[in-house]
Amino acid sequence: MLLGIMGAMPEEMNKIIAAISDKEIVECGSRIYYKGKLHGQDVVAVFSRWGKVAAATTATNMILEFKVDRIVFTGVAGAISPDLNVGDIVIAQRLFQHDMDARPLMRRFEIPLTGKTSFEVPHQNVDIMIKAVHNFLKNDKDFRKILSEQNILYPKLLTGDIASGDLFISSTAMKMALIKNLPSVVCAEMEGAAVAQVCDDYGVPLIVVRVISDSADEEAHASAIGFVNQHAGDYSLSILKEYIQLISLKSNV
Repeated sequence: MLLGIMGAMPEEMNKIIAAISDKEIVECGSRIYYKGKLHGQDVVAVFSRWGKVAAATTATNMILEFKVDRIVFTGVAGAISPDLNVGDIVIAQRLFQHDMDARPLMRRFEIPLTGKTSFEVPHQNVDIMIKAVHNFLKNDKDFRKILSEQNILYPKLLTGDIASGDLFISSTAMKMALIKNLPSVVCAEMEGAAVAQVCDDYGVPLIVVRVISDSADEEAHASAIGFVNQHAGDYSLSILKEYIQLISLKSNV
């Protein structure tokens, strides 16, 4: 099995890429893809760039050129649910494109020609990542100590709906509008639902796992940049380590 790993910011991907052994570097479509092994798993990893179009282009290339069997999208997100704090982890159950609106031709949020307003991640895919995140929170005591020194004391896991759009949610007004229009959404980012649409088109399994970097309000920019620079890469690499161990065990059964 070949696992595709994507993230929208270099800070989210650098440590993952550095940990890949037997690297082969392939440049395609203005992206640099890194093929090799991560904790014994065959992977191809890439910094996709920000936004829905960039992420969709990269995911399509992953599927058509590299023939990945599944994709994990990792990185940060802004909290929409008041239950989430910086450092918490969200695994997507459904993914919405919150800036899709073709009314009156069709329902708000409906993706044209699909009849869908969201893309659902199969529960068995979610369950594996849930176990991986629980194992990370339980086992990586050194990283937890670093987080505690930054006042991230009890990071928790939430599974729920994620909204994606080509907007950085950075004000209380934007956040409240999103809550009003999509009340089930727990966090917001800029890529996951676009990748989900591509994966749905091609029948490729997808997992989206996000770490909360900010509260999607007037302080979002400073909070997000600080968190990304300090912690995003370690979160992504540590969670992927646990995820790879689980899928390796499952494939050997």
